Amino acid sequence: METRVTSEVIRSLEEAARRALPQEACGILLGEGCAITRFDEARNVHPSPQTHFEIDPQTLIDTHRKARDGGLQILGYFHSHPKGPAAPSQTDQKSAAGDGMLWAIWGEGALTFWRDEPPAFREVSYFCTDS
Repeated sequence: METRVTSEVIRSLEEAARRALPQEACGILLGEGCAITRFDEARNVHPSPQTHFEIDPQTLIDTHRKARDGGLQILGYFHSHPKGPAAPSQTDQKSAAGDGMLWAIWGEGALTFWRDEPPAFREVSYFCTDS
């Protein structure tokens, strides 16, 4: 099934990636079902943010609490590749949990979506919507 992403979310992902340069941007994709309707940017707390990302743990905890309390659901995560393609890197492959979550990656002016499935990521098609 195709993933739906609002145009506002797509703009927010691109802006976050550009603002973070030369570091990797990161954040959380929120919505319901197959529809990503919000992006919450997070602080990249990794010690080497130019080549790695780690979403601020407190942001993750707070977002999980909101989802549990009836808020939008966490559908996946976002990060950028300032000097690489919009595809999972070897580092991404090693850190993947195989939990089925979506990963959005911005790199080289492109945005792609991936499903974190064992044994490897699977690219997911998406389309932009205004609602």
